[in-house]
Amino acid sequence: MISFRLGAAEADRAKAWAQRLGVDCSELLREALRRHLARLASEEDAATWERMPLDDAERSLAEIASWGPAEDWTDWFDATR
Repeated sequence: MISFRLGAAEADRAKAWAQRLGVDCSELLREALRRHLARLASEEDAATWERMPLDDAERSLAEIASWGPAEDWTDWFDATR
């Protein structure tokens, strides 16, 4: 559990938004924190990709992904009927 203090104006705004959205103020603040932490993590991921770009072997997997399904199962369509 983490607790922290908010200024009166921020607390009032959080309460107002929670009421408008029909959620507890705690839920609103948890979701806001979760989203902010996810954004920070994505920025860190971007910096890591710039520092350590994919090598040729890793990039080759992107070409394979565009090949589509490995097998054609359309002839099994009516097998379930």
